[in-house]
Amino acid sequence: MSSPVEIPFRNVILLDRASGTPVYLQIAHQMINAIQRGVLVTGVQLPGTRALAEMLDVHRKTVVAAYNELDAQGWIEMLPNRGTFVTRKSPVVRGSALASVSDLKQYPERTGFAFEESMLLDRPVSLSRVDLEFTDGLPDVRLAPMDKLAKAYSSVLRRNNNRKYLSYSHVEGNVWFRERLATYLNNTRGLHIGAENIITTRGIQMGIYLASTLLLKKGDNVVVGDLSYYVANMIFQQAGANILAVPVDDQGISVEAVRQLCERTAIRMLYITPHHHYPTTVTLSAERRVELLNLSVQYGFIILEDDHDYDFHYNSSPVLPLASADGAGMVVYVGSFCKALAPGLRSGYVVAPQNLIRELGKMRRIIDRQGDLMMEQALAELLDEGEIQRHIKKAQKVYHLRRDLFTELLENDFSPYLTFKAPPGGLAIWTEWRRDINLMRVSKECLRENLHLPQTLLFQTGRLSAIRLGFGNLDEKELREAVRILKAALEKTA
Repeated sequence: MSSPVEIPFRNVILLDRASGTPVYLQIAHQMINAIQRGVLVTGVQLPGTRALAEMLDVHRKTVVAAYNELDAQGWIEMLPNRGTFVTRKSPVVRGSALASVSDLKQYPERTGFAFEESMLLDRPVSLSRVDLEFTDGLPDVRLAPMDKLAKAYSSVLRRNNNRKYLSYSHVEGNVWFRERLATYLNNTRGLHIGAENIITTRGIQMGIYLASTLLLKKGDNVVVGDLSYYVANMIFQQAGANILAVPVDDQGISVEAVRQLCERTAIRMLYITPHHHYPTTVTLSAERRVELLNLSVQYGFIILEDDHDYDFHYNSSPVLPLASADGAGMVVYVGSFCKALAPGLRSGYVVAPQNLIRELGKMRRIIDRQGDLMMEQALAELLDEGEIQRHIKKAQKVYHLRRDLFTELLENDFSPYLTFKAPPGGLAIWTEWRRDINLMRVSKECLRENLHLPQTLLFQTGRLSAIRLGFGNLDEKELREAVRILKAALEKTA
């Protein structure tokens, strides 16, 4: 058996004095790592605490604490009058998986097994640490009523009956939250639902994923607008569906194109964002909504209605969702409070007939046991007290002013370069640019000047040159500065 002096402990255990991890735990963790990799094999005798302390230039009590930690976890055994040994019960890795001493601080860059790699989200949403950013229509989290939410959440935590929110549940989300949410949706969207028609999710994307996984099979046809929400398209592809795109004009998705597709082939699902089509922001007309509902009944396809920013409208009362007029059970309605409050809260929901909600509940429990019952209770109380409703009204006025300022700035400074229509709602403007302008170069130049214009907002093909510019997250001063930088970048690259 190897003696302790034959093992180069100075190379096996590399201490970082600046780390927040206590030194004794660094020693213990790295010795466990060495045992797992086979550098310290089963049965080997370890140095005494005084000898190892001298090798590592630490206090003997530090090594004693490390050995006690290793002993408590079962990695070593301390035998009276004999010494300290790596326990014979330790799971030692053998063969080609052994790593050299110099590799102990490294984690493998690649797996040792093969798997199919996907192109989904190969270009995910890019993040930047610069001060200014155009988004695809995110809200200003500075406006969110976090003080009210924090007070409600803290109150729920302190109650004697909070055990029911901290334990496991077998329901499709917090019952009272779903009841309050049903009332809110009935009042604001003209729905006719109860708590049994709602399952809570971690945002809209989770709702789309659950619905797609349950309702789609490989080879099913899903109709989307041209253009459409790229994340939803990826979810449909992940489910094995074929994506068929139909034109979108100033009245929304083309019903006639959908009809022609239905006459030629079987359609399983139609995905739409009717309130403000993504990315062009146009509103699906009331007439087309009725026609789509009739088509769905005639041809038997599901309408997956994504209501990502219904709460913000400026010119008049919004057109009600398709789900409000669905009498045949053909619409699956997904929405969230991510735009109304803050994206990071991840509070969403799916509305559907009760039999589908039950099945979605089974599926959700596989990936998300029950959601955040505590947060849902806090949100339910804010809904019950009218706090969320009041916040949305206040925020809507702020966003209306920002939209008007942004459109004014675009009209004054960019008329030679682009065209746009002021959206009736939402938090983004669809702008169509001259074909000779390289939008990628504009984006890179903006970044040099402290403005992030993500690639995911750029739509430049042989037939289209456009940018979806979100304004909701920028106040008046920031909007003016962002527009100034954008104009300077354009003039430099055009």
